[in-house]
Parts: sequence; C-alpha cells; structure tokens
Amino acid sequence: MVYKIIFTFAHFYKRLLEIMMKYIKSKKINIKDDSLAGITVSLAMIPEVVAFAFVAQISPIVALFGAFVIGIISAIFGGRPGLISGAAGAVAVIFVTMIQEGHAKGLLFDTPVENMGYFYLLAAVVLMGIIQVLAGVFKLGKLVRLIPHPVMMGFVNGLAIVIFIAQLGMFKENKKDIFGQNMRNTESKELVYKVADNEVQDLVSNAALFSIKGNSIINNQTNQEVFVKSDTQVFDAKTQKVVYNIEQDGFYSVKDSGVVKSTLQGTKLYTMVGLVLLTMLIIWLLPKVTTKVPAALTAILIVTFVSIIGGLESINVGDFIRDGGGAGLNGFDEISKKMNLAELWSHLPFNLDTLKFIVPYAFLAASVGLIETLMTMNLVDELTDSRGDGNKECIAQGAGNMLSGMFGGTGGCGMIGQTVININAGGRGRLSGVMMAVTLLIFILFADKYIEQVPIAALVGVMFMMVIDTFAWSSFRIMNKIPKSDAIVLIIVSAVTVIFDLAIAVFVGVIISALVFAWENAKKIRARKRFKEDGTKIYEIWGPLFFGSITAFNEKFDIKNDPKNIEIDFVESRISDHSAIEAIFILVEKYQKAGKKVTLKHLSEDCKVLLYKASPIFSDVIEEAVDDPRYHLAANPEDFPKPLSEYSF
Repeated sequence: MVYKIIFTFAHFYKRLLEIMMKYIKSKKINIKDDSLAGITVSLAMIPEVVAFAFVAQISPIVALFGAFVIGIISAIFGGRPGLISGAAGAVAVIFVTMIQEGHAKGLLFDTPVENMGYFYLLAAVVLMGIIQVLAGVFKLGKLVRLIPHPVMMGFVNGLAIVIFIAQLGMFKENKKDIFGQNMRNTESKELVYKVADNEVQDLVSNAALFSIKGNSIINNQTNQEVFVKSDTQVFDAKTQKVVYNIEQDGFYSVKDSGVVKSTLQGTKLYTMVGLVLLTMLIIWLLPKVTTKVPAALTAILIVTFVSIIGGLESINVGDFIRDGGGAGLNGFDEISKKMNLAELWSHLPFNLDTLKFIVPYAFLAASVGLIETLMTMNLVDELTDSRGDGNKECIAQGAGNMLSGMFGGTGGCGMIGQTVININAGGRGRLSGVMMAVTLLIFILFADKYIEQVPIAALVGVMFMMVIDTFAWSSFRIMNKIPKSDAIVLIIVSAVTVIFDLAIAVFVGVIISALVFAWENAKKIRARKRFKEDGTKIYEIWGPLFFGSITAFNEKFDIKNDPKNIEIDFVESRISDHSAIEAIFILVEKYQKAGKKVTLKHLSEDCKVLLYKASPIFSDVIEEAVDDPRYHLAANPEDFPKPLSEYSF
C-alpha cells in the first residue's frame, strides 16, 4: 500500500508546485511569511484536532488525517486564501450522538461489528461533503451577505469566549481509577440488582448471585472474582470497564458522561501558568523588536527549549494525546490501511436504513460547517481588506470532506482560531494553508517524537493571544452609539454562541435582525391624501408595502366615505411580496363592490409584472404612463463580468 501513498502525495506536491509557480510569477505570494505562518498554525492545530477526536470518541489519527486532507484541498481550491480549515469542534459535537448510536447498532447486526459508529461517521462525512458541494454549485454561499454586522461581531466575540473557555480545560488533568485508567464519570440509570448484607441479589427471586468481600465481588457459583468495586463504581474484572454504579440499595446501570478531570495542583499548575505567560510575553514583545519571524512560532520554539533544557514538569503534546486514550501520532500503518477503500468500506451496510440514520447528522454538520467557514471567510475579508468567493469555498470544503471521509478521515470546516493565528503570522496566500497541511502530515508520519515534546502551555499561550486579537473590543465602545436593537442582537449572538453553538447563534441573530428590520420598515408606510379639481381622491403611498406594513396600509383608506373616483399613487412605494399583492387585490375588490372606480398609478415595471400575473383584475385598474418609475431589484455584483463602474445605468 506504500506505493499508493507515495503516488497520492506526489500528485498533491505536483499540484502544489504548479500553484506556487503561478503565484510566484504573478508576485502574489510571500514564500517566507506563508511558510512560517503555515508551520505555526500546524503546531496550534494539533491540540484542537486531538481534542476534536476525544469529543467525537475516535482515534486522534482519524482527526489528524482528516485535518490534513480538508486543509490541503481547501487551501488549493478554496475561495479564500489565508483561511485555515481542519477538524473542528463545532462539527465534532454533532457527530458524538451518531457515533454512540452507531456503535450500538453495530452490535445488533447478525454478524456484530465493533466500533460501527466510526464507519457511519465516514458515510456521514462523505454525505456532508456532497451537501456542501451542492450548496456551492447552487451559489448558496452568497447568503452569508444576509448576516448583519452585529451578528458578525457577536459571532466573533462569542467564539473568542468559547475558545478561551476551551483553553481553561488544559489546566486540568484526568483522574485515574484503580486500574490506572482515565476515570469515567457515570450516572445511575435503572436498578439491576439489590444489595443486602453484602449480598448482591436478583430483583425478582431475591436469590444471592454475588458476594461483596472488600472491593471484590465474587460469583457465588464459581467462587471467582467477576467485579471490582471502587467508591461508587463497579468494574468488570476482565475488561476493567465500569459496568454498574453501586448505591446502598443496589447496582444500577450507567450512562457514561465522560472523563473525570481535576484542576492541576502544585508544581504542575505553577509551571503551566509560567510557561503560558512566557509564551504570551514573547508574542507581545517580539513584534516590537522584529517582524521578520512569526512571533507565535518563535514563542513555541523558545518555550519548548526552556521546558526541555530545564527539565520542567510540564504536560506536553505527547502526554496530552496518550492521556486521552488515543492512538498517538505514529499513524503510518493506519493511513496505509485507509488507502484500501474496499476494506475500509466493507463494514458499512449500503441500504435505506443507513441513509436515514446519517442524513440528519450530515445535513446539520454541513450547515454548521458552512456557516462557520463563511463567517470566518468574512472575518478574513475584513482583516486583509480583500474579498473571497463564498461559493468556491463551499465547493472546496465539500470536496475536502468527501475525500476525507472516503479515506477514513473525519469532517471539518474553517477554523477561526487557527485562521487568525495564520493572518497575524503573515499568512495571506494559499501556500500558508498548504504548508499547514503538509507540515501536519510530516508530523504524523515522521516527526511525532519531536512534536510530542512541545508543551501544551506554549500552545495555550498562543491561543490566549489569538483570543485577545479576535475579540471585538470595540463592541464595548460602540454599544451606546449603535441602535439598541443592534446592541441587543450583538449580546444575544455572543451569549447563544457560548451557551449553545455557532449555527443556532447565527440563525437567532439573523432572525432577530430581520424581525427588527421588518418592524421598523412597517412603521414607515405613509399615505398623503389630496383631491383633484374634479373631486377624485388621491392616495400618495410612501414607504415599502410588504407583510409587515399591510395592516397600517389598510388603515389609510376610507372606502365607505371616499368619492366615486380613487387614485392610489405608488411613486414613492413598491410592492415587495405576496402579502402586498393580496392586500391591493382585496382593496380594489372592496372599492369595486362599493361601486367606485380605483386606479393604480406610477407602479414600476417589476411591480406591474407581479400584479398582472396575480389577477386579471389589475389589467383594468393599472394606469400605464411614461413617467412610471424604471427602477428594478438590485443586481448581484457577481453576475457582472466587469466592475460595475464600467457600466452605465
């Protein structure tokens, strides 16, 4: 299988060289800055990707390999140079339940399959990629323009807080159980056995099945130890896994709620805090001395050197991975196996039940991934004063997820933390993303022993500085200067991002902003009334006519007391939706039933088209005139092959 890996990587490097030569010739690439920025980001990527694996309950090699595939595909083909993509926690959380349920489904097969949730994950990631590609093909990436600026600021602030809170978890360590494994936090569910006089009894017959002798639980028939008791948990003596919770009245089935953690104490804590502060100090001071080298990478190297030479008792990357129960970074054999697609996909049942099972998770993951990616793209646009292509980015993200899932990797999306680190380190071109992915692969295959020595504290320090740079501190200054509705949206989006997740926060923010906009515009409808010399009453309508302003619009008319001839002038208004059409239709009908003639004047061409399609009644009441407005809906700038300034309108 090695030749397959070599052939695949050779293809990537060939494409990479082509892109490098293209940008070097056009002088759009800074090799030094992009390369060093990519290396910096790859180091900062490792703990987050590994944490992703722990959240999703998969091997770290799966997440790291997925980060490489998604990262390099999006870097080469994406619509936003400088944007970093990889295995992100926002996507991992979505797949946790699916993986757990998938494991359970696999054990119910005629031929039971262990870890079946992993194979369902691969299928869901591929489907997630397909959905994202379709979103790009149908140009849904432009919908990001509907996200208001307060929502964007709330997203940035909320995500900065989430990243900060996530780093606080690095100041904790896993507690160990009596077998030296990571202690699991288990919650009691249903009573399985009764306990009385150190005897474990059957619920129905009250027969004594086991005897409790100290920490050992002995089978009364075989007189052998089958369980081991520790505090409130009962372990299987062979598998050393928690199988029950023990309480005064009996044994209970359990729900696993994750690893039990405790805050670092003593020397470990002081060392961790000291190295974090040293990292932050270097990142803050170095740019004041020189900008020729990225401050984050320099800080990581210096802190690693200090930790190794000083023999400090510090948690490093290797400890972090091993303590999480993962497979570690030595994954060449695992990647070789994943190149055998027939073997990899042979465990998955290709049927309608599988599709029904993965579709909801794939759709949600695709939505969250695209939202986070497009929001991050918007942030990069602001930081670099340039503009990316959202639709192209959707297709690249989808293609990356499809390939990652096909070859055994997990899903991902744009990563705001790593992207900000990349931009701050000088990474502006595609090479920075490519270098990140290639460096990450080198770490996985060849340099794992060196990367394992990097203190987690150094990476936490980098992330803390990134949080400081990312948070929109100006939001405090402008809070009293912007409309109250925008301030409320900003606060709500920040809070929902922290409490729930990014996708919900963005949807909530957009919905609130849209409702506020509709309410404010609904209040702008006006009707100026005057009479002609012949007695005709004229209603001059001002403001947009849409679902929100219909009630106020109807209140302007006095059908009973109006004269025989009525003119409704729309020169300062426009018909925006079906509710407006229906309101005008009903109004015209009421006037006609009252035996009065109504005329609609100064409608724009697109408004007339809407009304003519709606009902033939409008053919007799709309007055065509040479002075009718000629405005239309605003054009999409992306539909123009040349700048708008070159067109004459």
